[in-house]
This record gives sequence, structure tokens and C-alpha cells, in this order.
Amino acid sequence: MKILVINAGSSSLKYQLIDMETEEVLAKGLCERIGIDGHLKHSPLVGGKPVFNEDISLPTHSEAIAAVIDKLTSAEYGVVSSMSEIDAVGHRVVHGGEKFASSVRIDDAVMAAIEECTPFAPLHNPANITGINACKAVMGDVPMVAVFDTAFHQTMPDKAYMYAVPYEYYQNDGIRRYGFHGTSHRYVSSRCAELMGKPIEELKLISCHMGNGSSICAIDGGRCVDTSMGFTPLVGLPMGTRCGDLDAGVIQFLMNKYGYSIDEMLNILNKKSGVLGVSGVSSDFRDLDDAAAKGNDRARLALDMFHYWVAKVAGSYVAAMNGVDAIIFTAGVGENSKDTRAAIGGYFGYLGVTIDPVANSKRGEDVMISTPDSKVKVFVIPTNEELVIARDTRDIIS
Repeated sequence: MKILVINAGSSSLKYQLIDMETEEVLAKGLCERIGIDGHLKHSPLVGGKPVFNEDISLPTHSEAIAAVIDKLTSAEYGVVSSMSEIDAVGHRVVHGGEKFASSVRIDDAVMAAIEECTPFAPLHNPANITGINACKAVMGDVPMVAVFDTAFHQTMPDKAYMYAVPYEYYQNDGIRRYGFHGTSHRYVSSRCAELMGKPIEELKLISCHMGNGSSICAIDGGRCVDTSMGFTPLVGLPMGTRCGDLDAGVIQFLMNKYGYSIDEMLNILNKKSGVLGVSGVSSDFRDLDDAAAKGNDRARLALDMFHYWVAKVAGSYVAAMNGVDAIIFTAGVGENSKDTRAAIGGYFGYLGVTIDPVANSKRGEDVMISTPDSKVKVFVIPTNEELVIARDTRDIIS
């Protein structure tokens, strides 16, 4: 079975074609600037075919999907002989609200439910819907599955997901903590259990997904019991450009003093804050490392704040689960920044953790970076959300 995994954004579309017999990625690519001027980078990973990397006309997502299918099946760049070899499509959908606690086959009722969740993710769900409709238009009756970022967190108890605001806002408007990055947290926690050689049902794990967007997840027995993102991805840790946890009174104060509209204020909190806002240098942690090494105090402060918040939230989850067996670092920063991992690991001495500098210097592979005598194990596990989507799609279609 060959499954096409689609991750549609408002003006972009990422994809992978995966052979589920071997779980080998046959090809991957990215359509960018959809609706503007259009660009496609398509990379065949088998057969020695060349990479296609050119500007092409992509007025809508339908043309983008058609271009993807054309490249996947072409004689020069293709990895399958025809579209009939693509058995199903798995779509990343950001928000499933309380409606979806697992992945589902897409039908009209599912599409309507995803549409109903759009107010919770106004920048993401419409793009996901557009990608699904574009695939339907081009691929006809090929079965499709929706895999939700929020689904993994639906196991949180109400004491963790509720906000202390009047209860009718939850009853009438769905105001609660939903969490995000669920597909990533689900993958790395399952993989961690494999590496430890233990059933996930017996483990208490903390997954730290650290990138431009970052979240932490407490996983007890394979089930999410708490996570740092909330009603939106804005809260929790300070991130690349997002502020993280913030006293709501700050918003009122700034809006009153500077005359900001709510949209202007949210733009500041989403796109101009986080480590970018503190450092004044960059939202890229590599740039912050370079600047801090050259003596930039604000870059050092931004990094220190991030490390502190990761350690603080992870520590609160040790309390929430009454213990922890392993801590996982994943995503762009978590997988690639040994300095960030070492700094955060330095807070975990009370857990009996010592970071092995040799193991911590490795990149791009599953590795335990704590010393063998550490009471709590620390792992780096590269995330693979596309494989989770493909596996769910295979299981549901089968």
C-alpha cells in the first residue's frame, strides 16, 4: 500500500509518498507561494531520479495537487507508474476540537465537523479543508483520512484541560485547553517505549517538542494527561515569535496605552514576541546561539528564559504524574541543539539525571543522552509525524 501524506498550509503544501510495506519514503516535496506565483520542489528518493525545483503556476491548491501527482507519476521524476498506485491520502488537520479523539476516514460529516472547528484554528483549518477538497477534485474517490494535531490530547482529564473562567464559556463556546503537536508527541513517546524495551502502558514520559513552536506533553501509560499549549498555540513556553504564558492584564495595559486593536495586539504576541522579542536578534535559535557566544546579553537572556521554562514545565509534569521514567527532546531545536539540551538537562539533577556530552553531540538519530547510571533517562528522538499519519491512514483504510 502506498499512501500520500498531505500537510496543507494557506499558501503551501508539503507532501510525502510512503510505501507502507517497508515504511520507506519514496518521494517528498513542497509547493510554495500557492496563489501568488508558485514554486515546486519535488525530491524522488528512489530510482536515482533527479530533483525538480522550479517556479510553476499554482493559482490554487488544486493545481498544486495536480502538479504533485504529475511529478510523482512522470517518467523523468516519478516514483510510481500511475495514480492508481496511490491507495489513500492522509491529511494533517490541526484542530479537531472535542469531536475527534482519533484519526477518521473523511466523509461529508467529517468535513462539516472540521469546518465547525475553524473558529478555534482560523489560520489552519481552512487551509487543511482546502487541501482535502483539492485532493478530492484531482484524485476522485481515492480514500482519505484526517489525522488531528489535537486528538492525542483528548485523554486529558477535565482538571487539566479546564480554565478557571465561568463554566458556561466551556459549555457554550468550547473554551478549554486543546493542545497541539499531538502527532509528534504520540510518535516520540511510542518510539521511546520501544527504545526502553518496555510497554508504554508502564511508563511515565515527558515529551519536549522544541522548535519555532514548542510544547511539552505529560504522557502517563501512553495517554496525554497534560500539555503546555492551550486553547491556541500561543501559550506555554516562550517560542520563536510567540510569547507563551502571559498575564492577561498585560494585554489590557498595552492596548490602553498604545491604542492597539485586538488584532494588532495578537499579531505582536504571535509574531513579534518570544525569543525574537526578547533578543531583538532572531527567532532562529542558531542565530541566538551565535549572538550569545559573541556577548549579546539579550540573546543569552532569551535562551536562558527558554531553557528555564522548559525545565519548569517539565518539572510540573513530574509532579502531575507523581514521577517520570524518561524525558524526550524532539523537533528542530530539540533534535539539533546540543547546547539547549545540555542547558535544560542541567536543571534535572534532582531527578538523578546526568547528560553524557559524547552522546549529546550526536544528531539525526535516536539516542539516549543521559549516562547509564541516570535514574531518569533522557532521549533525543527525531519526530516523524508523516509516518504516524501514514500508519493511521493505512490502518483505517485497511
